Amino acid sequence: MRPKRFLAALLCVALTAPPGAFAQARAASGAAPARPVTQQAVEQSVEQSVEQSLEPPLVSGPVESYAAPAGAAVPPDIAQGVFGVYGGAQSRFSGNSGVNRGANSGVGVGAGWRAPIVAQQLPDLGSGGAGSLTPQAERKLGERVMRELRRDPDYLDDWLVRDYLNSVAAKLAAAANTLYIGGYRPDFDLFAVRDAQINAFSLPGGFIGVNTGLIVATQTESELASVLGHEMGHVLQRHISRMMIAGERSGYAALAGMLFGVLAGVLAHSGDLGSAIAVGGQAYAVDNQLRFSRSAEQEADRVGFLLLAGAGYDPYAMTTFFGRLDRAAMSDTGVPAYARTHPLTGERIADMEDRARRAPYRQPHQAAEYGFVRARVRLLQDHSRSEYADEVSRLRSEIEDRTALNVAANWYGIAYGQMLLERYDDAARSLAASRAVFAAGAQADGDAARSSPSLDVLAADIARRAGRDDDAVRLADLAHKRWPQSNAAIDMHIRTLLSLRRFAEAQALARKETEAQPDQPAWWLYLAQASAGTGDVLTRHRALAEKFALEGAWPSAIRQLKDARDMKTIGYYDLATVDARLHEMENRYKEERLDEKG
Repeated sequence: MRPKRFLAALLCVALTAPPGAFAQARAASGAAPARPVTQQAVEQSVEQSVEQSLEPPLVSGPVESYAAPAGAAVPPDIAQGVFGVYGGAQSRFSGNSGVNRGANSGVGVGAGWRAPIVAQQLPDLGSGGAGSLTPQAERKLGERVMRELRRDPDYLDDWLVRDYLNSVAAKLAAAANTLYIGGYRPDFDLFAVRDAQINAFSLPGGFIGVNTGLIVATQTESELASVLGHEMGHVLQRHISRMMIAGERSGYAALAGMLFGVLAGVLAHSGDLGSAIAVGGQAYAVDNQLRFSRSAEQEADRVGFLLLAGAGYDPYAMTTFFGRLDRAAMSDTGVPAYARTHPLTGERIADMEDRARRAPYRQPHQAAEYGFVRARVRLLQDHSRSEYADEVSRLRSEIEDRTALNVAANWYGIAYGQMLLERYDDAARSLAASRAVFAAGAQADGDAARSSPSLDVLAADIARRAGRDDDAVRLADLAHKRWPQSNAAIDMHIRTLLSLRRFAEAQALARKETEAQPDQPAWWLYLAQASAGTGDVLTRHRALAEKFALEGAWPSAIRQLKDARDMKTIGYYDLATVDARLHEMENRYKEERLDEKG
C-alpha cells in the first residue's frame, strides 16, 4: 500500500540525517570523547566492551542490585543497577520506590520468582543512554509515522481492541517500573492492524502495532502478553534508536545498504512496516548489524520474560507460543511472518524454556475481555458480508463440535457478525446467549463480574443500529457508567447521542474527553460534530483545527483557525486564544517543512 512506502521513506529520512541532527547533550563531567567504533572493536568480547564504555552497559543487574542504594550518588528511589537512566529520573520513578521490592524482608510480592530469573545478565548491546537520538526525538518520529499509519485502510480504529491491548501493556509497563527495566518510560500506545499474518512490530517512541492474525493465533491471554512484552522490550531497550546509531557509526555506504533493505521490504509486501524494518536489517546485516539484530531479539526475549512474570502472567506462555510458531514454520510451506521478522532460533526457545522452568508456577488470571476481543478481531479482519457469514458459521460450528476455546466469546463473535450483517434480532439473541454462558462461568469461578465492556458496548451498538432509540440511549449510558475508564464505552455514548441528535449532551461529553485526552482525534471530531448541531461555529472551527493538527494536516488546521479568527462575533478573549494557537500551528508547520527538506 502507498502509505507503507511513505513510512519507509520517512524512516529513511530520519536514518540519513547527519550525525548530531537530533543530538542529546552529554554531561560535561570531564569524560573523554568516545573513540570511533571500528570493526575490531565490534568483534571484541563483552567484557572488553564494558570496560571501554563511557556509560554502564544496558543490562539488567543481579538480584543484589535491587536492594536499597548504599551511597548518596544514586537518588533514593532509584535502585542500584538501573541502566540507561535519563535526566529527571528521580521524578520519573517517584512513587515506585519499595513497590514489589522486598529486598530487606525477602517476602515482597514477586520476591520468590525474581531471584532465579533476574540473576543472569542480559546481552550487552552497548549503552541505551548514549547516541544521537533523544527519547523526545524518537517519540516525535514515531508520532509522524503514526499519522500516516492512521490513514491506512488497514489501521483498525476499534476502541474495544485498542483499550484491551493497552490494558495488557499497562500491566507489563507496571512490571517494568517495579523491576526498573529500561532506560526511560515511554507512553506506550498499542494499536491493531487488519492483517491475517501472525506478526507484531514496534515503532519509535512506544508505538506498537499488532496484527489481527497474531491476536487470533494466540490461545491464552498470557501468550498474547508474551509477544507484547517482547515488543515492549525492543522499545524499553531503544533498539530502533540504537540501530540508527549503529548505522551512523558504520558509515553512510553501509547505511545506504540498510535503507535499500527497508525499501525492499516494503516493495516486497513483506507484511507490515515491522517486516520491512526486519528485511532491511537483514539486507544490511552483512556484518555487525546481523549480530546486533540477534542480540536485540535475545535481549527483547529476556526483558519480555521479566515483564511477563512480573505482571502475573504464565511464564510458560512465551515458550508455548514460540514453540507452536516454530513447529508451524517446519510443517508449513510458508513460514509465519513472526518467524521471519523475529527468527525463532533453537537457542532462543531453549533459553526461554530454561527461564520458565526456574520460575515458580502461578495460576494466571485471564481477563474476560481477552476472549471477547479475540472473537471480535476474527470478524474485524474480514472485509465482506460473505466473509462475515463464513466466520459466523465457523464460530457456531466450534460451539457445536465443542472445540471452542471460550463458548461465551464464540457467542459474542456470532452476535457481532450478525450485527454487521444487519440481522439485529438474531444478534440480540446471540448476545443474550453469550451473557448467560459468561455469567454461569463467572459464578462457577467465584468471580463477581457479570458483564464486560465488550458485552455492554455491543448491546448499545445493536440497539443503535436497529433504530431502538430509547434502548440505545439507556444501554449506552449504562455502559459508560459501568466502565467510566473505557474509551469504547465513552465513544459509544457520544455516537449514540449524536445519532439521536442530542447535540448539547454530546458536546458536553466530547468537550470533557478533549480535556482529558487532547491527543485523540476522535474526541475533537465528535466535539466539532456536536458543536455544528448546536450552532456553536467557533467551537466547531477550533475542534476541527485540533483534529487536523493531530493528523498532520497543518494547512487545513490553519485554515480552520483563520476562519475562527475572522468571525465577526468572536470575543476579545477568544480572539487572543485563537491567535496564539494559530501562530503555534504555523510555526509547527514551518518546522516540519524544514525537517522534510533536510
